Amino acid sequence: MDNPLYSKSKRLALDIIQLNRFLTEKKEYALSNQILRSGTSIGANIREGKRPQSDADLISKWSIALKEAEETQYWLELLNESEYIDKEMFKKLNYQTEEIIKILVTVIRKKKESLQIS
Repeated sequence: MDNPLYSKSKRLALDIIQLNRFLTEKKEYALSNQILRSGTSIGANIREGKRPQSDADLISKWSIALKEAEETQYWLELLNESEYIDKEMFKKLNYQTEEIIKILVTVIRKKKESLQIS
């Protein structure tokens, strides 16, 4: 699947899986499970949007991915501020997540405009 949004979300998911391993070694299970769920769900929803049943279904999948990306940023902020991850790891993962959020906001807006949905 040669789609920049999907590629970015998959790269983020793989990095989140590595983060989960790191946090699990530190025995930080609650936060590691939360960020694993939200961080891998982004790409899963984008992938589900590959074959939508309708335009509304596509917008729904992208919107869910956007919500999951926002949640992922929240968990990253907590991990950063509680010093479970270092600043460099936070910057890298937060940047990746922010890129995905910006793309999703744009594609959702454009799709809604093309369908004249507010």
